[in-house]
Amino acid sequence: MSGGGQTAAQGEYHRELFPAWHDWETTVGRIADFTGQTGPSGLLGLDQMGHFGPHGCDRVADAVAAHRPAGPAGTPLRLVELGSGFGGALRYLVDALTARGVVVGEAVGVDLVPEHCEVSARITASQGRSNVTEVCASADAVPLSDGEVDAVVVTGSMPHFPDPAAVLREAARLLADGGVLVVTEEVSLCAAGEAPAPAFRRFHPEGVFFLTDVEERRTQFAAAGLDLVADVDVSEWAAQLVAERLRALRLFRGSLDSILGADSADRVVGTLDSALAEYRAERLLPRLFVARKV
Repeated sequence: MSGGGQTAAQGEYHRELFPAWHDWETTVGRIADFTGQTGPSGLLGLDQMGHFGPHGCDRVADAVAAHRPAGPAGTPLRLVELGSGFGGALRYLVDALTARGVVVGEAVGVDLVPEHCEVSARITASQGRSNVTEVCASADAVPLSDGEVDAVVVTGSMPHFPDPAAVLREAARLLADGGVLVVTEEVSLCAAGEAPAPAFRRFHPEGVFFLTDVEERRTQFAAAGLDLVADVDVSEWAAQLVAERLRALRLFRGSLDSILGADSADRVVGTLDSALAEYRAERLLPRLFVARKV
């Protein structure tokens, strides 16, 4: 599918899944009515589209903080997220890294869908952030210079890239020598010879979600000139996390309906439920990868 075709496919899928986020100002008011809080901490991770939510971002923040390039204390980090969507994960990461003592000088979210970038920019502006910007571009053709950043992250967006090998090569191009790439693979890796059940494809359609054999992914990292320093099987953690997220969503289903709308809430629950079934069947293999530019 062409870049234009992917723009439409990804945009239409996510608009159907999360229509409320395109009316950000109304939706954030509904969340505040439920939580009694305003600002980023009151969003409950609902501005994130990934299966792992804020918990996955915390693992990414830990990895970036542990493996970022060495330098003088207080040196600002230059950070890029590929496939940033509405920007919820990137904004959360900036705050999480700051809490871990990492100064984020500049954070750039890259997404293919113009609507995603526009919504993200509105949310970013509403929070008064000066070090977060959005770039509308393909993740394999980012308009930044070679070696410009210290860390690249992909928080669950790998299955949305038709050519993940090209995305890994682009991440390597963007990274300075010694820079770090951190990737959470939520529903993008399959066991050898395995395919997900039809129930999974109902909520993760082909042409929007692209799967890769786990061994092929390791080969792609190496071919991109990236040295894997961590290759972590998070299957047990992911299954427990998604099960807990589903319990919370069902417990507060009425509030979720009022925030997202009933149809959207049905899709969110179905998306997580079908992913959990694949984790338990060991057809999909969630992982955390940390790689360094060599």
